[in-house]
Amino acid sequence: MSRADLARMIADARRIVVFTGAGISTESGIPDFRSPGGVWSRMKPIYFQEFVSSEEKRREAWERAFSGAAGWVGRAPNAGHHAVARLVAQGKASSVITQNVDNLHQASGVPPEKVIELHGNASYAACLECEERHELPELKALYEATGDLPSCRVCGGLVKTAVISFGQAMPPEPMARAEAETLACDLFLVLGSSLVVYPAAGFPILAKRHGARLAIVNREPTDLDPYADLVLHDEIGPVMTAAAPAP
Repeated sequence: MSRADLARMIADARRIVVFTGAGISTESGIPDFRSPGGVWSRMKPIYFQEFVSSEEKRREAWERAFSGAAGWVGRAPNAGHHAVARLVAQGKASSVITQNVDNLHQASGVPPEKVIELHGNASYAACLECEERHELPELKALYEATGDLPSCRVCGGLVKTAVISFGQAMPPEPMARAEAETLACDLFLVLGSSLVVYPAAGFPILAKRHGARLAIVNREPTDLDPYADLVLHDEIGPVMTAAAPAP
């Protein structure tokens, strides 16, 4: 199996769903969450219930967010992101389902409504009560001026970065959209996911069971490799630039 095989598979497809994990963003300098040097090897995660119940934990979480200590945002899209954006712009890919929280698909030009974020987004915050969106620079400026923890300007509720934390319920709407897109595709293209985090990792098999072809591009083997029609253990940027070249 080669990059040319992937290019043919993409050319033959009518409706592609692209599913991305941390591996597509490592080429932008964002370490994988769980790998050595990744965020969870450097700092203990703050669980959702800790955030809600403890002012001390909320302050710790906001200090991390405002300092950029997690390293989730502030990077530029790479060749892999741009190739995915081309597939969307060409009408080849109907949507991008992502486990990432780095906003890089949107930054590469994929319309926000085409990006289904299973684990949220670290580039902004939201009220836990009314879901009002809050921009991080505004929250940071107020925090630095007053020392007060962010609260919702609309309802006064707790505000948190829009990432789905450990212990926080998966949002039903993105999961439902991801399932619908998966069932409608004829090619499910996995880019940079180890496919070990469920329920998200169940989508490739769901697509395969409903007649779609399955392609996996990931540097390391995954448990779903035996089920795929094509597997490439390679760098995503070069692979996708070859498979979906710029005009």
